[in-house]
Order: sequence, then structure tokens, then C-alpha cells
Amino acid sequence: MNYDRPGLLDRLAAEYVFGMMSARVWRRFQAIQRALPAARQAVQAWERRLTPLARSVPPEQPSAAVWEAIDRRTGGQASRAVAPASAWLAWLRPVLGVAFGAIAALGLVRIYPTAVVPVDAIVQERGTLPPSYVGLLTDAAGNPVVLASSTRHGRTMSIKMLRKVDVPPGKVLQLWALPTEGAAFPLGVVPSEGKASFQMADTSEILLSNVPRLAISLEDAPARPGTAPAPYLLTGNCVKLW
Repeated sequence: MNYDRPGLLDRLAAEYVFGMMSARVWRRFQAIQRALPAARQAVQAWERRLTPLARSVPPEQPSAAVWEAIDRRTGGQASRAVAPASAWLAWLRPVLGVAFGAIAALGLVRIYPTAVVPVDAIVQERGTLPPSYVGLLTDAAGNPVVLASSTRHGRTMSIKMLRKVDVPPGKVLQLWALPTEGAAFPLGVVPSEGKASFQMADTSEILLSNVPRLAISLEDAPARPGTAPAPYLLTGNCVKLW
């Protein structure tokens, strides 16, 4: 196989970072990374893209049962002495901690298979993640509430409400884009629970390429371009995945 092809390396790096490889393929790609700098660089690029998602999700300490299951499946405690297994887990904990946080939004896609219609449908069909914008919005306590995604050149924003939001009568939940420079601008209205999608004014690439954050506010009616948002109820990072 010609691993010098950028497209192939990028796809393999994405599957490696997202944990989509079998154990045998994972080990082989690790060896490829040691021998091929371009492979290492492709993996590092995917890790950099996912790092902002870790800041959107509060840290979660896995239970002892989770670590024991990981240890058994990696040939640890079941077949080795306690001391070596403890050393193995001490090394594994920080690595997995970063991974759990970084892919939290994508993990939610897997947990809720109907959550993100365009992106998840393409993942299921092709087995790879299409170039997409993904946002995970949390409440003041850091609880994930809204998962939003749109393919890079698509106009459809797909929404999955991970928690129900109480919306007073006569109010709507407005999704805002918070660009690096300039004022926030409205993207569309999201439901209080369940899933939905809406058409944006332009493609994600045009609207979101310089948008690192998303937010949701309670409004009296769907916001028009140029209007100022009410105080934000939910906020979160918006990241590029490609």
C-alpha cells in the first residue's frame, strides 16, 4: 500500500485518533508512524483539531471497573503481576483521559446514532468522518446539552438535544455563531428536546470557518441578522474536523 498518498494517510490518521481501527491495524499503523514522519504529522494534525472539544466537556474519572476491563482486554491484570499492571495503568490513564475528552462530541454521535443526520449517515455509509463542523454546547455546570453538526460545504445544521431545555411560552431557543472578530450572528432555532435540523443562510464553510464558539439564547422570536442576542444560556466550542 502506498502510504505516501496524503488522502490515505489523512483517513488512516482519523481512524487511528477516533479509535475506529482493529487492534491489528492499530499496531500496524503505530509502526508506520515510527517509520514515516508524514504519518506522525497526520495523526498530530487530527489530535490538534480535536483538542478544543476537551475544553467543552468537564473531566470525568472512569470507575475502577472501567480500568479493570481495559486492563483485562489489553492483557494486563489477568495475565501479569499486580505491580506491572499498575505501572501499565499509570501510563494509560493520562492517555485515555485526553482521548475521552477530545472525542466527546463524536462519542455522543455514537451513543445517539440518530443525533446528527448528515454527518452520522455519511459515517455509517462510508466508514469515515466527512469534513464537518461540530459543536458541543454545555450549561453553566458543564453538562453537555446540545450537539450541533454540519458538513463542511453543506447548508444543513443538524441538532440533537442531549438534555431537555425548559422554554417559556412565546420564547425560542436561538443558536448563535460567535466569530473570532465581529458581532454574533444567528444561525437558526433549535428545539427544546429531541432532534431537528434547519437550513442556514450559506454553507458551513462560509459561515463557520472563523467561528470558534457557538451559543444559545432565549429570544422572543427567531433572531434576524444584525440583532443583538439575549444573555446566553448555553455555550461551547465549534471545531473543524478535517
